[in-house]
Amino acid sequence: MRALVAGAALLIAAASAAAQTLGPGDSIRITVFQNPDLSVEARLSESGAISYPLLGEVELAGQTPAAAGERIAARLRSGKFLRDPQVSVTLLQLRSRQVSVLGQVARPGRYPLEEGSAKLTDVLALAGGIAPGGAETVTLTGTRGGEPLQLRVDVPALVAGGGAAKVPEVQPGDTLYVPRAPQFYVYGEVQRAGAYRLEPDLRVMGALSLGGGLTPRGTQRAPRIHRRMPDGSVKVLDARLTDAVQPDDVIYFRESLF
Repeated sequence: MRALVAGAALLIAAASAAAQTLGPGDSIRITVFQNPDLSVEARLSESGAISYPLLGEVELAGQTPAAAGERIAARLRSGKFLRDPQVSVTLLQLRSRQVSVLGQVARPGRYPLEEGSAKLTDVLALAGGIAPGGAETVTLTGTRGGEPLQLRVDVPALVAGGGAAKVPEVQPGDTLYVPRAPQFYVYGEVQRAGAYRLEPDLRVMGALSLGGGLTPRGTQRAPRIHRRMPDGSVKVLDARLTDAVQPDDVIYFRESLF
């Protein structure tokens, strides 16, 4: 997954202002040649309109900046406010076609989409990829057809499986969330007690190895696992070296009695 970041082509970089269409929340600057009183900055409302001097409400959603300038000029001309108005519109801030990337990524924030949608992996690449402490399962939330969407995506499995058609598409208004990777803890008679990233199919023996092995006083016999139950309680379990480690397990290796 992290290889996506190195040399990744930014397929979703913001398009040029000339090709970008306007939407609710976008901020624009309107400049009218030789008429500074009519040159203003505005933000499109939720309905996609702005309030403009002399004209009142002007609907601009779905227009490119060039087309928006022509629409305002036509309204000024038809209203006989100016004989031959020259109007230009500049996009200052794009908000209408953005996605949010949150959690354990290199650069959390909001990112613009060039078109109506983009691949999930491309959006992650824009955010710098999954950070070292991040999980490899990403949650995608948004709406599709007016219905709420929540999708958990195993990114390494997705990439390893190949086929761009399998990669979910991200649409404007969606949110990607990368949680912190699951951890477990090793303490007692081990060389390096502490917290460790939980890898798939890890066993107690592997946890002991990550902890640097036993101290001279430690024993592999009857390690104990402190495990949080679904009801929030903590249960102490007698473990075997072949037992699977679960998220947030605390594994304790005891001192040898002999």
